[in-house]
Amino acid sequence: MDELSLKVHELEREGWTKKFIADEPRLSEAVDLYKESGYEVHLEPLPGQNRNESCAIDGGKGECRICYTGSEERYKIIFTRPISSESELQDSSS
Repeated sequence: MDELSLKVHELEREGWTKKFIADEPRLSEAVDLYKESGYEVHLEPLPGQNRNESCAIDGGKGECRICYTGSEERYKIIFTRPISSESELQDSSS
């Protein structure tokens, strides 16, 4: 498993759902929309793709990220999960 797959798997075990990859201004718009809709939002940086990783479009099993090559730092992966009562208690006590 690559770095991204491991991170996604870890987050999914914590109840997060991977939504999509975005940069500004859509990133902020999506975050605001999810929050307004009652979701917690978590952002992960987009890791660079190793040269030896195969792209799904080339028949490989990897996730194609060729469009992001050279500008990965601009993009974030959006994860969401419904707001739990435990999260609400933590927020109100802060």
